[in-house]
Amino acid sequence: MDPPRFVIEASEAESMAKESGLSVLQLLPSLVKPAQKLARPPISKFHVGAVGLGSDGRIFFGVNLEFPGLPLHQSVHAEQFLVTNLAVHGEPILRYIAVSAAPCGHCRQFLQELRNASDIQILITSSENESEESAIFKPLSSILPNPFGPNDLLDKETPLLLEPHHKGLSLLSKTIDLNCSNLCNGVCELYTNNEAKLKVAALEAANNSHAPYGGCPSGVALMDCQGKIYTGSYMESAAYNPSLGPVQAALVAYVASGGGGGYDRIVAAVLMEKEGAVVRQEDTARLLLKMVSPKLTSNIDVNG
Repeated sequence: MDPPRFVIEASEAESMAKESGLSVLQLLPSLVKPAQKLARPPISKFHVGAVGLGSDGRIFFGVNLEFPGLPLHQSVHAEQFLVTNLAVHGEPILRYIAVSAAPCGHCRQFLQELRNASDIQILITSSENESEESAIFKPLSSILPNPFGPNDLLDKETPLLLEPHHKGLSLLSKTIDLNCSNLCNGVCELYTNNEAKLKVAALEAANNSHAPYGGCPSGVALMDCQGKIYTGSYMESAAYNPSLGPVQAALVAYVASGGGGGYDRIVAAVLMEKEGAVVRQEDTARLLLKMVSPKLTSNIDVNG
């Protein structure tokens, strides 16, 4: 069985729209229900789907993720998943969003980290009386008047979410290793053979993180039982609380890149963050990783 897909290439999107007698833009709301089926909400059982159109014509899916045994604020909202999915696949601009339910205030605030956020066009599909053909997108500013965001705290030259970042971080020698004796099927050897790759990937993710407010970039690299690596970069919000941690971002990458199985297929992780950071991810990362995949070994590197 093929893994679920979270990205539709531009050429395929055009073909799908043509076959349906729709434009690509009109196609978006028709994909929201299929996106909802990919959500992983074991706590709330409330499936949220978000479908976005990027600048190059690709269509991206976003879904909500919930993690039993962890505080609710560790959950990933569908709009956060969508933005992270764009970042994972190198799409710098989100133009349109169709969502299954009105975004909560948390997500409306998170979207403010995108350049020209107020101009992003959004459609809420929960109205059963609205067909794809008659669907009307409205600017994000229509559901978040008088926004607070990057323009209130940053200069115009500071890169925003989805724009290129590079913090110039490099590795230090300090490393904290956790015991990997509880791993099985040669996974410990798999980690050992890929340790350098994991560290480089986590460092790159940290350098790409969006952390202009706390000044504490961080990144995570996860490895599954087949040796495939998934990375996540920390994403801050001007309002702080809607910020998305690097482990959650890496889990989005895992799900969005074909990690259709359970999180227990993740067998190793590396976190990179600045030594002496005032915003630290280590303890939260350990807790989250312990709950989602108890068998993995975590390798926490501190770098500056």
